[in-house]
Amino acid sequence: MIEASHLTRQFGRNTAVSNVSFNIHNNEVVGLLGPNGAGKTTIMRMLSGYLEPTTGSVTVNGENLEQNAYTIQRQLGYLPENLPVYPDMMVADYLDYVATIKGIPRTERLRAVKEALFATEMTAHALQTIDKLSRGQKQRVGVAQAVLGRPSFLILDEPTNGLDPHQTEQMRALIDQLSRRATIILSTHIMQEVEAVCDRVLVIRNGQLALDQSLAKLRDCSSMVLRTDAAGDNLADLLAHLPQIDTVQCVKSREDMREYHLQLRGDCSADTAAGNISHCVLQAGARLYQLESQSRHLEDVYREVIDNGH
Repeated sequence: MIEASHLTRQFGRNTAVSNVSFNIHNNEVVGLLGPNGAGKTTIMRMLSGYLEPTTGSVTVNGENLEQNAYTIQRQLGYLPENLPVYPDMMVADYLDYVATIKGIPRTERLRAVKEALFATEMTAHALQTIDKLSRGQKQRVGVAQAVLGRPSFLILDEPTNGLDPHQTEQMRALIDQLSRRATIILSTHIMQEVEAVCDRVLVIRNGQLALDQSLAKLRDCSSMVLRTDAAGDNLADLLAHLPQIDTVQCVKSREDMREYHLQLRGDCSADTAAGNISHCVLQAGARLYQLESQSRHLEDVYREVIDNGH
């Protein structure tokens, strides 16, 4: 488990990150979101040990990062947004060089390089020099060096940057595969990417943690849409008396159809509410056309959190 405790980082008089705390459990995939300049990169650099916090601490599986940096960093794979590579090196040679720096034993180095090439579908380009690669291929080289040696902790900053739609889909599949054996922090501006691969989201605003929530809870806005025929004049009253319903609003009424928006109470079961709502429709003599939970998109939640900071 990764524990960030009261992380603060100052650059002169400027505070880039202020009192940020969170825990990330093993094999979780967590999306790190925020506008440019919010402090995401500073947080990732502190989590990787590249940058020391002004105050606060990072522990990985109970070990303090500052006191055990080398040991922990050997378990870490890090893809920065702009990866420094050597353009005149062949892909395989570059990965072998990174494997050496990571302390992977010589006897295991070839296997580790082959595995990273295979995972990122770069085997066919192993003997090409990096400067001959496309932007997307260079990005995959960056991911390959991050996954060398099967790290238990991965930080990926904009991993699909420069990839086409097919390569992006492949990258998402790779992240899903890696999450079975690694804890992953993913920073990206693409909300669909977070919704596709992440279990949880952290939103950073003005250097502070503005939101820490699972995607399942973010999507649940505790409301339902009900559509029936126009029969059952007492349906709204029946619904309003259900213990699971907080408010009932009829938003459309035509000769052949009515649509209701139902706000549920926070502690109720959606399944129980759905069963009782269906019973009310039958009791009122109406026909049930549609009953479904409403869900929010991450982009809407993100916009609300960021806008509330202004």
